[in-house]
Amino acid sequence: MTAEVVEAADVFPLLDWHWELEITGKCQLVCQHCCTDSGPNVGHGTMSTSEWLTLITDAKALGSRSVQLIGGEPTMHPDFAELLAHAIDAGLDVEVYSNLVNVRDEWWELLSSPRVNLATSYYSDDPAQHATVTGRRASHARTRANIAEALKRGIPLRAGIVDIFNGQRVEQARTELEAMGVTSIGTDRVRGIGRAAATIPDVSQLCGQCGRGKASISPDGNVRPCLMARWMTAGNVLESSLVDIVNSSTWRRLVSTIPSPRADGTRCKPDANTCKPTQGDGSDCAPASRPACNPRFCSPELNPSPKRPGSR
Repeated sequence: MTAEVVEAADVFPLLDWHWELEITGKCQLVCQHCCTDSGPNVGHGTMSTSEWLTLITDAKALGSRSVQLIGGEPTMHPDFAELLAHAIDAGLDVEVYSNLVNVRDEWWELLSSPRVNLATSYYSDDPAQHATVTGRRASHARTRANIAEALKRGIPLRAGIVDIFNGQRVEQARTELEAMGVTSIGTDRVRGIGRAAATIPDVSQLCGQCGRGKASISPDGNVRPCLMARWMTAGNVLESSLVDIVNSSTWRRLVSTIPSPRADGTRCKPDANTCKPTQGDGSDCAPASRPACNPRFCSPELNPSPKRPGSR
């Protein structure tokens, strides 16, 4: 009697995949370096709430491990709480990437789920400098207050500082965050993508992990190797399945053009926060610079979120 060996990939074709779900293009800020070109006048896209819910269900059923709710500003989606709750109930680990300018009181219970991590951007300890980047005068105080609230509630939070202009108080911002209790802080240069693009798109601006076990889905359903790879659309979930898109020749061709991370011989341990590059590398893991370290996320900060003890 022989037993047929069934490969995990056959049962779960998207095993351990991570999805960046860009649920809206709308954002109350107008950050000058925004990689998605979001803003107050941008809409929520053509993906309906029911289509996002189905997508989340399918991603989990196919073996996916985690999702990131991002935008735009994800909390500006009218059904943000429903989408977050559904991802949690589906058994996915969720990162909410938010500017933390506006967090409703009723959301904190959801955000305190053991499956949820928060991520945010911070630009300076000086409110005026922070506002220069975001275009909104009160943004520093609001973001800072909600960082403090998240930490008080024990919600894992990572913060990223993007170095944008000369004289920006980057190190002072890091010091302030550390004093508040933030332990996962990354720094990065401005990527030549989105509003910051000065030339044609360049794959060297990507982290190198794009499309390899992770992908991004836009508000209109376009599937790309990464949130930042705006020019690399391989298909649309309103027309094809996730599995068909990431197994397509178009997907393979696009991903093959992205330089792979170059291992430095040290095993990356995201939960231990050991894959942060050196400051000399700009902490950006860019494959075009020094050897990358297999970053988990392709968002600007590229540092893994800390996990609660006992979380999966």
